[in-house]
Amino acid sequence: MTIEALPEGTVAYIHTPVFIISAEDHYSRLCTFLETILTMVWYPSCVATLSRYSRDAIQEGFNKSVDDEMKWLLISRLHDFGFRGCTSVEQSVLGGSAHLLNFEGSDTMSACYHTQFHLNGGRPVGSSIPATEHSVMTAWPTEEAAIKNEIEHFGSSLFSCVMDSYDYDYALNEVLPKVAPLVKAKKGTFIIRPDSGDPVTQVIKGLKAAEKTFGYKMNAKGFKVIEGAAVIQGDGINYKVLREIQEAVVAEGFSCENVAYGMGGGLLQKLNRDTMSFATKLSHIVYANGEHRDVMKTPKSSAAKTSLPGQLFVGREGPGAPPTVYPRGDPACKGLDPVMHVVYNKRPVPGVFEDFALVQARLNREWAALPANRNPISSQLQLKINDVLRARGWKVD
Repeated sequence: MTIEALPEGTVAYIHTPVFIISAEDHYSRLCTFLETILTMVWYPSCVATLSRYSRDAIQEGFNKSVDDEMKWLLISRLHDFGFRGCTSVEQSVLGGSAHLLNFEGSDTMSACYHTQFHLNGGRPVGSSIPATEHSVMTAWPTEEAAIKNEIEHFGSSLFSCVMDSYDYDYALNEVLPKVAPLVKAKKGTFIIRPDSGDPVTQVIKGLKAAEKTFGYKMNAKGFKVIEGAAVIQGDGINYKVLREIQEAVVAEGFSCENVAYGMGGGLLQKLNRDTMSFATKLSHIVYANGEHRDVMKTPKSSAAKTSLPGQLFVGREGPGAPPTVYPRGDPACKGLDPVMHVVYNKRPVPGVFEDFALVQARLNREWAALPANRNPISSQLQLKINDVLRARGWKVD
C-alpha cells in the first residue's frame, strides 16, 4: 500500500486531491479503512484556510489605515481563543497548530507547545500577553482594585483587561480614567477587552474611551493611533463580524493597528467536513481477473458530490502555478512538476515531513501567488468527466 500526498502548507483549490491511496490484494480493504482516518485532514485544512482569509481581511484594513513601518503588527492581530471550545486536547493541537501557520497570537497552549517542540525544533512559534478574565476580576472587591493589581505586575508592557464583568460603560467612563495615570507612568499598553454586547458597537466604544483617556496621534495615512491603549474583541468573532468591525474602525477614523481579535469557537469549532467539500472516494479499481475500471460517483440529486474518475496526477503548469489535476498518464502531464510525494510505502517514508517554519514559508509563498477563481480540473480531465456524465444520461454543455 502507498499513500501520496501534497506537501504540508500547499495551497490548493477545492476539489484538488490532497492524498491518493493505492493498495493491492488483501490490503485493498485498507482504502476504505483509511478513508475515515485520512479524511480528517479536512479539519486543520479548514482552520488554516479560515485563519488565512481572516488575515487577508485584516490586511485590507491595514493597507487602508496603518503606516508601512507598523504593518509588522499584522501577525499578532488574530488570537486563538478556541481551546475551551474544543472537544479534546487533541483537537486543540490540530486546529491550534493550523492557526499558527498564519498568526503568532494564541492562548491555546497545547498547540503552542506541540508546534514549538514537536514541529519546529524548539523554536518559538506562538505568543501571548498577560490578561485577566472574569473570575479574576470578580474575585477582587472592585474592578479598580483588580486593574491596579494587574498594572502593578504587568503595567510596563502589553496587558489585557476584560472590562464587562459588571458594567462596560461604567468601566470605560469611570474606572479607566482612574487607572490610566498608572499605565502612563509605567509606559505600558492597556488592552481593553469587551466580552459581551454587539461586537462592533463595543469595539468603537472602547476605542473612543481610550482616545479620550490616553490620547492619540495621527499617522501618515490620516488615522488615529491611540497612545498606550488598544482594544481586543474576543466575543462573537467570526469572519463576517471581523470584517464588520474593520470597516467600522476605519469609518470612525481609527487605524486598524488599534484593534486585535480573539476567535474561539468560530476558529476551532464552527467548521465541518462540508466547509470545503472534503471527501475520499474510489476512483479506479482493478478486479481479480485483471480488468481495469475507472470509477466515478455521479448522484443526479446533487451534482456537487460528483467525484473524479480514474487514476489521477496532480502537477503544476509552471513555477508558482497552483496544483492542477490531470488523468494520470495523459500526454499533457509530461514535463509538469508533480506536486504529490509518496509519504507511505508499506511503512512511513522517512524525511518527508518538514519542520513548521518550512511549511509556513511554503504557505506564505503559494498564497501570495494564488490566482483568483481558478478551476483546478484540467481540460483533459474535464473531457473525461463529461464523457462519463453523457454516458449516464446527463446533459453536458
